[in-house]
Amino acid sequence: MSDSSWMNNPSLKNIDPAKLQMLMSASEQTAGKNQNELLPFLMAAASQSRSNGMTFSTDETDAIIEVLKMGKSQEEITKIEKIRMMMKFMK
Repeated sequence: MSDSSWMNNPSLKNIDPAKLQMLMSASEQTAGKNQNELLPFLMAAASQSRSNGMTFSTDETDAIIEVLKMGKSQEEITKIEKIRMMMKFMK
């Protein structure tokens, strides 16, 4: 996910650029992590962003995830959805 072209998707035009930049930074830090390593990292990043006053609405989260799923294999989409569900349960 190190390619930043997803950030320019028109579906994300209403999301604060600072939020998108934070996501880009997080995606660079997750490169090479397996699913077991990824969830704790994402939880820590979400907690840190909340403590900094940066939260994502459900609509923002849904838009970002849909954009990230574009061009992915069914296996990758399934992994994304699993992580998404785990994140919802851990809130």
